[in-house]
Formats: sequence, structure tokens, C-alpha cells
Amino acid sequence: MKRSQVLAIIMTVCLFMSFALGSSSTTTESTKAITGTGDAAESTDVKADDFLSLGNKKDKPTIDEAVVFEKDGIKITAKEYTTDSIWGDGIKFLLENDTDKNITVGVTALIVNDFMITDTFVAEVAAGKKTNETMNLSSTALNAAGIDVIGQIEVYFHMYDSETWDDIAKTDCITIKTSMYDQMDKTVDDAGQVLYDKDGIKIIGKYVDETSFWGAGIVVYIENNTDKNVLIQVDNLSVNGFTLGSAIFSSDVYAGKKAFDDITLFSSELEENDIKSVEEVTLTFVIINPDTYDTISRSDEITFKTK
Repeated sequence: MKRSQVLAIIMTVCLFMSFALGSSSTTTESTKAITGTGDAAESTDVKADDFLSLGNKKDKPTIDEAVVFEKDGIKITAKEYTTDSIWGDGIKFLLENDTDKNITVGVTALIVNDFMITDTFVAEVAAGKKTNETMNLSSTALNAAGIDVIGQIEVYFHMYDSETWDDIAKTDCITIKTSMYDQMDKTVDDAGQVLYDKDGIKIIGKYVDETSFWGAGIVVYIENNTDKNVLIQVDNLSVNGFTLGSAIFSSDVYAGKKAFDDITLFSSELEENDIKSVEEVTLTFVIINPDTYDTISRSDEITFKTK
């Protein structure tokens, strides 16, 4: 399979996952609150949020044009803040490749207003050429995080050889502040059931959306108040007493950052076990070092219910 085909598949999957998370952030009759017990038993009232749409804003941010990376013949310039009726808001970058190799530019992490945001940015630049490419800021992911004013974008780029996949370069955190930096609201809706709260990592169960793109989604809010990046996954997950081996959850949360993410339950497996409604969930959270994949900690078994 050609590399371009692989990249297209990866982008499509990421886009579907972004749509899935966005759909789980909308109030529906099939959205149910999370209650129960976990490592931390605190709970508060919870409801699905009626998030503001970026499209309703009259004022759009702007940015100053700036070179954000330049090394070994590769140059990246942040050109402008863009708004598209289909793709939403984004940042246009000029990518210049003054090397003798074709390169691909991707993103390791994208963070908006301190929230981890799903991205689908991949751009190929031929040797000696340049291209303008827009990094779209998924409106569904932004809405899921309750972001309606974009004040700061943090991005980590990585570059690799398009033919061999060998790494060429990785950037440190590139921070872009918009004209609306002073107006952004960092208030977080952290209402819900505290499922895990230990050693600087907090996980709050928000609600279960049974109209998720893939089947059902258990929406969680995560805070990483440590000075280390973490990868959070789940293990031994069961719904209504049935083990679901195909459930997906893998959330990168950088040091000092936050995330809204969902544990995906596939409709096929729910149907195989005749699960028509998610009533009780049992799982274990696994906190992992994303660089070494060593386990940092495991939660006790956590059980929670939906109303």
C-alpha cells in the first residue's frame, strides 16, 4: 500500500473519532449521567452540556505572522488564522523544504486553551518545494471541551522522510497566541463522578451517550496536574456484567493539561451481548509513561452506574 493511501486512512479514522467525540457532547434523550463509586467517591450534579458553537461568534481571532521553526533546511511559518464554512477555524502554515528529500510533516500533539485536541494534520512537501497547508481546529473537539474563544494554540510538529519513514526532526512546543488571548475563558465544567484522583491525575465520569457514532461513548474529563506527560488507558472493562474486549480508550494528556475524551463501546459487541442500554460499567484505569510505555500506576476496580 502506498504511503499516501496509509495517510489517507489514518486521517479518515481520526476524523471519524473526532466526529464521535463531538456527537457525544450534545444533549440527547439517550444521554445518562454517571454515578457510583470509584477511587474517589465525590460526586456532583451532571448533565450533558449545550456547548456554544464557534460559528456563532461574531469576532474571529487573528495571529501575527511568524517563523515558528527553522532548522536543517526545513522552515515552518505561521501565516494566518483562517475560518472555513466546512472545516471551521484553523491556522495556515507555510511549509518550506530546502532539503534533497521529500518530507512529511505531522503533529504529535495539538493543545488549545490548555485542552488536548484531536488533529488530522498531515502534509507532504517535495524536496526543494514549499506548500501552504491549514491545520484545522476541529469544531467538534473544541465544543466538547467547551471552548468558544480560542486564545492560545500549542503544537508539536514532527518531520520524517516520506519514503523511509525515518524521523528527521521534532519541534519543542510551539505556542501561538491569538488576538483574543486575554478573552479566553479557562473555566472547566468538571461536574460529574470523580472516578480517580491520585498523584496529580484526576478522572471524572461525565455521562454516557448511547447515540455515539460507534455505538456508545462514556465521556470523561481528565486533568494532568503533574510535570510529566501521561497516557491513560482502560483495562478489564465490562458493561452490565459482560466483558467488552473491543472497547477503546487511549488518551494522551500532557503535563499541566486537560482533556475531554470518550471510552468507545462498539455497537457490534453491545448487540452480541444483548446490551440495549448501558446501566453499569466496571473498569480499571492504567496510567502509562508515553515514552517508555511503562505502567506508572493502576487504579482499583471502579464501578459506576448511569441514571
